[in-house]
Amino acid sequence: MKTTGNTILITGGTSGIGLGLALRFLQAGNKVIVAGRRKDMLARIATDHPGIETLVLDVTDPASIAHARTTVTSGHPEVNVLVNNAGIMLPENLLDAGSPRVAEDTVTTNLLGPIRMVNAFLPHLLAKDDAAIVNVSSGLAFVPLPVTPTYNATKAAVHFFSESLRVQLADTSVQVIELVPPAVRTTLMGQQDSDQAMPLEDFLSEAMTLLRTQPDAREILVENVKPLRHAQANGTYDELLAMLSGH
Repeated sequence: MKTTGNTILITGGTSGIGLGLALRFLQAGNKVIVAGRRKDMLARIATDHPGIETLVLDVTDPASIAHARTTVTSGHPEVNVLVNNAGIMLPENLLDAGSPRVAEDTVTTNLLGPIRMVNAFLPHLLAKDDAAIVNVSSGLAFVPLPVTPTYNATKAAVHFFSESLRVQLADTSVQVIELVPPAVRTTLMGQQDSDQAMPLEDFLSEAMTLLRTQPDAREILVENVKPLRHAQANGTYDELLAMLSGH
C-alpha cells in the first residue's frame, strides 16, 4: 500500500486508533474521510482538524452502509482505501442470561460491519489501480482475553476473513492488509491510563513506519503484538492465556 496520495475512508474514526490513523494519514499527504455514528464528535473533528472530511455511518445498519457507499463514491470517486476500524469491546459473563445480547451486538459491529463494508465498496475499489482494504483485528485474535470472549472471536474471524479475501483478490488491484494492534491506551476498554497498554502515539508511529517501509505487507505487526501473534508457533500460548486470565 502506498502511504501518500490516497483518498481513505476510515470507519470508527472519531476516537482512539481510528482518529489517530486519520491524523497520521492526513499528515502523510492523503485525503481522509472519517466515519462514525456520533454527529457531535464528527463536527468537533471537522472543526479541530481542517482537511479531514466526516461522514455519519453506523456499520451495524445496512441502510447506513448503502447510503455511505453512495455518498462517498459520488462525492469522492477517487476513494481507493477502506480502513475497517469500527468496533466495540465489552466484557461478558457467559453464565449471565443477558450475555447473548452483548455477543450479538459485538458480532454485528465487529464482524458483519467489516464484511458489509467490503461488500459495499469492493466493486468501486476494483476499478482503482492502487487500492487497499485495511482490516483492523487484534492480538486477541491469536490468544484470547477470557473476559471478552465474543470480541476475541470476532477478531479471529476478521483475521481469517482477511486471509480469504486476500486470496480471492490476488489477481486484482486491491491489496488486503490486516492491522493487528496490541493493547493500546484508548478508551475501548477504559485502558487509556493502563501501564499494560501501549501508548497510542507509539503504536501509530510504529504502524505508520511499517506501512511505509513494507508496502507489500499482509499484516502490520508492531513489536508489542508479536508475542500474541506468534504464541502458537513459539509454544507460549498456554503461558500467555494464563496471564490474560489473571492466573
